[in-house]
Amino acid sequence: MAKEYIAGVCNIGPAETARRRRVGERGALAALGLLVLLRLIGAPRAWRLLVFFPAAVSAAGYLQAARRFCAAYGWKGVLNFGALGSVEAVEEAEARAEDRKQALAIARQSAAIGLGVALLAVVAGGGRR
Repeated sequence: MAKEYIAGVCNIGPAETARRRRVGERGALAALGLLVLLRLIGAPRAWRLLVFFPAAVSAAGYLQAARRFCAAYGWKGVLNFGALGSVEAVEEAEARAEDRKQALAIARQSAAIGLGVALLAVVAGGGRR
């Protein structure tokens, strides 16, 4: 098992961390782009709730990068400190359980952030009701 691995805390190395950061950046750009598009076409404010999806993706990417923890890997019971996409199994049941807890926490936090951003998009600024 990789020496950098800490159950429920860290399950990815630098290459995978950078990948998660890029997901965060792209999600943020997509959320901003969607919001601008919805404003430009004069869509009703309720449509701004769609910003939830790219905002949640962005939050997930940034949270995973900051924690050096991949939620999908945590859920699957694997880790990667090597080349992108290569994985190693987490053998201990207790460690897998800790990883799943962290994966669920990241999912909940990403959804909460996405919802917060979407609600702010609805109430902030002008536009059609």
